[in-house]
Parts: sequence; C-alpha cells; structure tokens
Amino acid sequence: MFKWWILMLLHPCVLRAEPECKHFTALDFHNSFIGTKLDVKLLLYTNETINCGNHLDHTNFTGSNLLNVKRKTTFVIHGYRPSGSPPVWIDTIVQLLLSAEDMNVIIVDWNRGAATIIYPKAAENTKRVAQILTSFIKQMIEMGSSLSSFHLIGISLGAHISGFVGNMLGGKIGRITGLDPAGPMFTGKPPAERLDPTDAEFVDVLHTDIDALGFREPLGHIDFYANGGTDQPGCPKTIFSGKQYFVCDHQRSVFLFLCSLNKTCEITAYPCSSYQTFLDGKCTECDAFLPAPCPVLGFYVYKWKDALVKLEQTKAYFSTTADPPFCKYNYLLDIITWNKSTRWGYITIKLMNGKNVTESKLDHKASKFEQYTETQLLTQFDKDVENVQKISVKFSTGNVIGPRYKLRVIRMRLKSLDNKNRPHLCRYDLIMEENTEVTFRPIICQDIEM
Repeated sequence: MFKWWILMLLHPCVLRAEPECKHFTALDFHNSFIGTKLDVKLLLYTNETINCGNHLDHTNFTGSNLLNVKRKTTFVIHGYRPSGSPPVWIDTIVQLLLSAEDMNVIIVDWNRGAATIIYPKAAENTKRVAQILTSFIKQMIEMGSSLSSFHLIGISLGAHISGFVGNMLGGKIGRITGLDPAGPMFTGKPPAERLDPTDAEFVDVLHTDIDALGFREPLGHIDFYANGGTDQPGCPKTIFSGKQYFVCDHQRSVFLFLCSLNKTCEITAYPCSSYQTFLDGKCTECDAFLPAPCPVLGFYVYKWKDALVKLEQTKAYFSTTADPPFCKYNYLLDIITWNKSTRWGYITIKLMNGKNVTESKLDHKASKFEQYTETQLLTQFDKDVENVQKISVKFSTGNVIGPRYKLRVIRMRLKSLDNKNRPHLCRYDLIMEENTEVTFRPIICQDIEM
C-alpha cells in the first residue's frame, strides 16, 4: 500500500495540491511595543489567484509559474504600522487593481519592521526594504520584465520606499504613486533621501495631511491636494476622538485612491497656485497647458502623463465630501449686478429636481459685487442634480446689526464644470434681499460664452 501511494504521488498525471494561500503578517500592539526585526514578504495576486496570496521568495527568485513577468506588475507598499495589525484596505486594493487591468499585484508586507512604537526605527528600515525590492525587480528584469511595466504604489513611508527603489533603478521604472508620503524625518531632506520626480518616468502624489503626518511640498510630476491637503471632511476635529484624530486625515489618501479605481465617480482636480485661489474660482480651465478635460485623481491620471511630465511639476486641488465616493460636483456661478455701491457678501445656492435637492454655501470668504462687473464663484455640491428644475439663492453679509442690503442682479449664470455638455442655466433681472431665499425656474442662457 505504501509503495502504491509513493508511485501515485510521483506519477505525472496525479493532480498536485494548490499552494497554500498566504496572508499579510498579523501582529498586535505587544509586538509593536517590544519591537520587530525587519522581515519582508511578497504576496502575489493575479486574476487567476485573486482571492489567494502566493508567497514569492525574494531571496532566491528563479521564476515562478504563478508570476508572468511579461505582465504589468504593481507593488503596493504600506507604511508605519504602530498597532501591528494588517491594513484594512489590502483585500480591496487587490480586487480593484485586478479589475482595472490584467496585472500582477504584489503586496509588500514589511509589517515586521514597520510595527514598532519607535517611528525613527521604522523610517530607518525603509532603505533596507527598498534594497530588497530593487534586487527582486532586477531578477524579474533578467527573466524578461521591462522597467516601464512596473508601478509602485507607496503609502506614507511606503512612498519613500518607492522613491528609493526608483532611484536605485535610475528613474526608469514606469510609475510611482505616493499616497500622503510621510513627512516626519523626510521633510527638508534632499531628493536622494526621499521621493522625488526623477525616481520614475511618471510620479503622481496625493497629499491629505500636510500639517501633521504627511509631506507638505510637491514630490511628483503632479501633486494632488485634497481639500488643500489638510482637515479632511468627516475626520475628527478633537483629540477626544482617540486614534482616528491622529490617523484619519493621513489614511484618507488610500480611500480616495480606492474610489478612483472603483470609478463610481471621477474626481477632477484643477491645477492652481493654491487651494484658496482654487476656491475663488480662478482655476477652472486646463485647456491652455493640459489636454481637456482637467486631470482626474488617482489610478487613471496616467492618461495625462505626457503633458504632465513636460510641465515637470504641477500642483492640483480639489474638494471632497465626508463619505465615499467623496465626489463633489463643480459649477461656475457668474453674477453681474447693477448696484451703484459695491456690495460684499456670501451666496447660498440650491439646485432642485423634485425631491432631489443639493446645496452649496460659498462662505470661505466674502465676495465682492461691483456694478456691471462679472463676479465668478466656484460652487461645489455634494450631489449631482441632473435636469435642474428650480434654483434658489440667498445673499447675506454676515452683519448682525446695520441695514439690510439688496443685491440687484442683471444676470446670474450657472455652468457645470464636470459635464461640459449640460446647458448653461440663467436668470435675468433678479432682486435678492439680504437673508431672504429667492426661488426661480432657470432658463437656458441666450449667450453661452463665459
């Protein structure tokens, strides 16, 4: 019986068992407290093994029947893990990347090395992780991969790891995406000591926590600043919220990137000198220097690669909602008044279609309304209302005491920035009494140029 079992095991027609699925290293705060020695694991996922991570030996890689080196390969590299627990987004990013393209997705698990309460130790380990990845990529190239087929997605410290890898490979890898690159211990460092645009053929960066855990200055060919890069909507505002107060803004970069893969809606970003200038409605067109439309955040921004690389460095801004998919819908509101005296104030506008209502308060600063002068305002809504049936507007000055003012409008015009084919909506000859909401049915503008 024993002899028969051995013969069956060795027979070429006998079905071999599939490799055991491997999982991201799960540690806890105890491990973080006592410290962990660096150990890097590479977990491979493909469309054939989408629910099963397969371990790749980076120390002795001679090829694998699971790893097709001719495919595009995306490495996902996490950051500092003070709790030791696996990132909550791993399964989601694997599924979404593989639904976007047929590729190899390799999760770089360096939890042993990132899980420590001593942040400088984790930061110190980034270069060693980068050396290991660089060696592995070189082996893949020897097996037939091309440098341009690699995409490294690095989160926090992982963004700088990606930069180190790119630097070691002469800046020839295809793309690096940095998701809120870590600021502490990297701010002020020279380019060789952090992520920078020369580390890959295309480097795109998303900033969400530039006043705390993230990096403030631009690091890529295009740097996206969500809500100006600070204070993400829906994140706690006080320390009494516990851990989320410290990490929510920083982590938002990952969830914004995941939504870009999900394509529930596309977040358009607008190249601009600052977030304040963007909110002032001064940066709503890209035609002069980028292919129209303006670039979208996240995975699909590579479609603008050639133009962005020529520009060398672009800062782009956008606003979000508090909840997924985080999209705001952008309009340009154009108002011409005929008051003899200049008025300063704020506008609140609602779009309505039956029970579908959305509101935008333009209150980041008072707007100036001068006689016969066009005032352009960026208005952003949390919901997309198609076929707008009614619009309501309200003018306020914010003054508690003093006279109540009126805003006499010659023409009010509303233009969708996200849906260029939608007609521009107008209202002519309107009087707005302060703090009084005025509702009307818009008409299609007679002159559509803005």
